[in-house]
Amino acid sequence: MGIASTPTVTLGNRFARELPELAVAWQAEEAPGLRLLVLNEPLAAELGLDPAWLRGDGLGLLAGTAVPEGATPVAQGYAGHQFGGFVPRLGDGRALLLGELTRPDGALRDLHLKGSGRTPFARGGDGQAVVGPMLREYVVSEAMHALGIPTTRSLAVVETGRTVRRETPRPGAVLARIAASHLRVGSFQYAGTTGDADLLRRLADHAIARHHPDAGSYPGLFEAVVAAQAALVARWMLVGFVHGVMNTDNMTISGETIDYGPCAFLDAFDPRAVYSSIDHGGRYAYGNQPAVAEWNLARLAEAMLPILHDDEGEAVAVAVEALGGFRRRYHAEWSAGMGAKLGLSAEAAAPLVDELLPLLREKGADYTSFFRTLPRTVIHGDEALDDWAARWRALEPDTAAMDRVNPVYIPRNHLVEEALAAADEGDLDPLTRLLDAVTHPYDERPELARYAAPAPPDFGTYRTFCGT
Repeated sequence: MGIASTPTVTLGNRFARELPELAVAWQAEEAPGLRLLVLNEPLAAELGLDPAWLRGDGLGLLAGTAVPEGATPVAQGYAGHQFGGFVPRLGDGRALLLGELTRPDGALRDLHLKGSGRTPFARGGDGQAVVGPMLREYVVSEAMHALGIPTTRSLAVVETGRTVRRETPRPGAVLARIAASHLRVGSFQYAGTTGDADLLRRLADHAIARHHPDAGSYPGLFEAVVAAQAALVARWMLVGFVHGVMNTDNMTISGETIDYGPCAFLDAFDPRAVYSSIDHGGRYAYGNQPAVAEWNLARLAEAMLPILHDDEGEAVAVAVEALGGFRRRYHAEWSAGMGAKLGLSAEAAAPLVDELLPLLREKGADYTSFFRTLPRTVIHGDEALDDWAARWRALEPDTAAMDRVNPVYIPRNHLVEEALAAADEGDLDPLTRLLDAVTHPYDERPELARYAAPAPPDFGTYRTFCGT
């Protein structure tokens, strides 16, 4: 691994220093031929990085093959419940935390890679990533950010020049992503398996300092994570986002969305919607996401019990009380959000929402289009929906406010696949046009009409894959 040719980029190693038990010093694999596919210039500027330099001499930083002097890249260790089964040692099998960037405003942000090669946590994997899934994460994470949903951000996707074996040989790629941190529920589970209470305390102290400085205590930290995740999942549900793999190692302590593998947005409204090719039982279906989040937080509570109280019985009581706040917080966030989508208060909207969602499911209505076009749709052509809409209009909703919360453009599944297929052939224009639409989701533009249209009838059943 080389040294980056600029003295202006500094990568801190706070995680590696404070939590060496959860970090394995490692290096990205060399890449035979780096080629920049997409760079998030506005995000680079937010981080104090020069986009022109990143496109040139800084390309090695984006792939991990050249890092600033003094940086300590590490693979992070964590555990996780995967589809309900506990795996005590997962970790960054194909990823690296290069270090922490300090933004001009003083905030720390992790610079983290996916697809940078095998690490000691790789198990049977090859440590590689391919172009399609990395571009998917770039598009969807930036769309989520534009929708105001807390998320990791995508800084760049770089082709490596390596050929990666999947179903067929594919071009390899590295995603450079940015996060408030990569601490997960699985990080606490990993620390908990060691039986080292001091490690748990240091991890909790690190999490409080990075994310929840007002928590004041370890029980306060757990309550803060419960609140952050309740708000996050409510926002997912409001925009029709389906994460796809809500394992505990994919739930952050910060409350950011992480790991866009088998993810998608709803087309027709259906609580049973599953887009992950490996979710055979529907554990992570759209409608199950709030319950799964609560279950994951219970696993966090179990890992934190030794530091919640000296007495185990009291620790359990503290955890149960804090976890009990999840449903209240989630319901409040979701109710307020649904009210806003209908231009009403949460109280006024509640009975209408209770009627509307079963109707949308029955009619197979496009979730995003329904809310965006509702103020301008006079007749739906369906007796039940028209009756519902008449009662909604009688409440005099704020339709201008609705347009500020109901997006025109989301990463519609057929458009994402179209863009990724073109990118596989070397054509990045469809990706660029899609990004232009979804990063300005509320600004309706006539020339982008196809990006607002529902999936064509022949699109069929949609499945996404984790890319490993």
